[in-house]
Order: sequence, then C-alpha cells, then structure tokens
Amino acid sequence: MSGAPGKSRKDRARAIEGFAAELRALRASAGTPSFREMAGRSRAISHTTLHEAAQGNRLPSWATTVEFVKTCGADPEAYRERWEAANRLVRTAGAAGQQPLTAPAPAERGEAGPAGQEPAPTGVAAALDPGDPRAGDQGTHDQEAPDPHAQDRDGPRQSGEIVRISGPAVPYVVEHGPAQRFARSRRRYVALGALAAAIAAAAVIGDSLLPDATGNTAARRPVSSAGPVITSSDCPVKQQNPPQSAPAHEGDRAVFVADVTLPDCTRVRRGAKAEKVWRFKNTGAVAWRGYSLHRIDLPQRRDQCQTIVDVPVPDTPPGGVVDIRTQVTAPPGPAFCFVRFKMLDGNGEVAFPGNRPVNFQLIVG
Repeated sequence: MSGAPGKSRKDRARAIEGFAAELRALRASAGTPSFREMAGRSRAISHTTLHEAAQGNRLPSWATTVEFVKTCGADPEAYRERWEAANRLVRTAGAAGQQPLTAPAPAERGEAGPAGQEPAPTGVAAALDPGDPRAGDQGTHDQEAPDPHAQDRDGPRQSGEIVRISGPAVPYVVEHGPAQRFARSRRRYVALGALAAAIAAAAVIGDSLLPDATGNTAARRPVSSAGPVITSSDCPVKQQNPPQSAPAHEGDRAVFVADVTLPDCTRVRRGAKAEKVWRFKNTGAVAWRGYSLHRIDLPQRRDQCQTIVDVPVPDTPPGGVVDIRTQVTAPPGPAFCFVRFKMLDGNGEVAFPGNRPVNFQLIVG
C-alpha cells in the first residue's frame, strides 16, 4: 500500500488540531472561562460538547462552533471561512466520494432549539460531532480526558480492524459488507455508552446531594481535582485572579467600591428574601449602557440562593458611581451560598474578562 493514506490521515489530523488550536486561543483571550460557565452563557449546548470542540479529536459541527465562539464574545462569522477550510480538508482526507459539508448561511441556521439543546446537524454534519453527550451530564469536571481513539474515528476502516467507540471500552471488528451493518453496530455501542454515562452521572449527583455532618446539603459539591469542597467554614472565599486579558472595549474599566448590603458571611434565615447591593465606579473612558451582571453558577439548584440570571446595571458615565441591586431568596434548608457574576456589555460580551467575578457569600441557617 502506498503512503497516500497515511499522508491523508496526517492532513486530516493537522486540519482538526489547527482549528481546535484557534478555538483554544479564542477561549484564552476571553479569560479562559470554564466550560460549564460557557455552557451557562450559551444555554443551548452542554459543557462536555464545548470541551470536546477544543481538544482536536474531531472537527466540531458548525452549530457547535457558533455556540463556542459566541460564548467567548466573538463573531461566529469571523470563523466561518476557517471552519469550512478545515472541513474541506477533513472530508477530502476521509472516505472517498463524501462531499464536504458547508456551514449554513446565517438566514438558514435559525435559532437554538429548546432550552439546553443545540441545533441538530443534518446529513454528514452528524459525523463531524458524534457522541454528543447532551442526553445526560457525564460527570462534574470541566476538563475531561480526551479519547485516544477518537482522532481517526471518522476515517475509512480496514477489514478486521479493532475499533473503540466513545463510551464503554468495548471493541468490535469491522467487516466488509452492507453499510447498515456498521451503522447498526456504531449506534448500539454509542447507546450503551450513553446509558453507562447516565448511570455514572446519577451516582455522582446522588452523592453530591447527601447532607454533610451539619446537614448542609448545599455545601456538598462533587469533589474533583479542581479544588476542595467549599463550606461556610471557608467564608470568606478568596477567588484567584484570572489570566490577564484586555477589556472588551479599549479604555473601559470598573472598580469595585463596596458591598452596600449583605457583606461576605452575612447570616440569613432559611427562605428569607433580601436585597444585595454592590457599589461600583466607572473609572474608564467608556460609558456603560445596557450593561448587566450575568450569573455564571448555572443552572440554579433548589438548595442554592436564587437570583435573576441577568442583573441590570444602571447606565453609568465615565467617572460615575453606581449601585447594582438584585433580590436574593435563601434556600429552604441550611446552606452556604457562594454566587458569582460577570459583567457583560450591551452586546452580551464579557466586559472585563481579566477581572475576578463579582460575588456574594451568605450563610443560611
């Protein structure tokens, strides 16, 4: 056999990794938000799908690319040509006779589907982003281990080759024969993988809702290598500074002045309602019009303090001081509420990606 197939596979891998590198660079320029935070901004795609898009294992669908770029505050149209170029290389290096997928025109894409769902790709688009885990949250980590077998998953197979599908590590052998045989086998193992992931997610969620020694259910978060469990004894929680990043608008700058109400570690009654007020000063040269504080700890659970998702910021000229207010409803049981927000500009972009999130910290008893 000649070296052409090997070269095609390398070209395909380079195209996929090159596009993934651009998505990673975009995310870094937005302050490296967690994939869960990005999914919360999108409200149309899961954090695991966003994570997979940046790994370089497969080319994400155009719909996934659109959501990824939007959550980083950039224009998807700026990435259309690069995505289509990568897609042409991927399809040319893939199975013979398969036509490249073109990104839908803006008027054809439509809006996202029902809440929590990404617009479903059609035709060969489905092959670009297989194993979408939206059917169930597959764990509690923002970062997931990449699939070492995923890189050439969509390429041609040789008779007798052992293949692993994402999900359970169950091998099967590809045989020459009707295409339906391979498709049925693939669907079967993908379905088994989704079932196993759903069972694992249920176990994690069940453990996270078990009360701790004080009966504080909200203080119990799924433990991961990302950091320790946060409880009321940790209050006040000190946040790390994100990577340095320029504001969305040159010359824009915000300074936190004070917690006017509900300072850190304030104790409130179960089920109580209170008003949280932050005071900020616009120390830059850009007027704040249509700005808001967007809650990034989503979705809100019943055992957490409840707020509106987007808290409006009154229009503020340069040099002005503004009080930002939101109603907070404490959960019905004992809890530690550590709730974070990021300031968005009038276009819905993160205004200050290099700043720490605004937050409030309440002890509910």
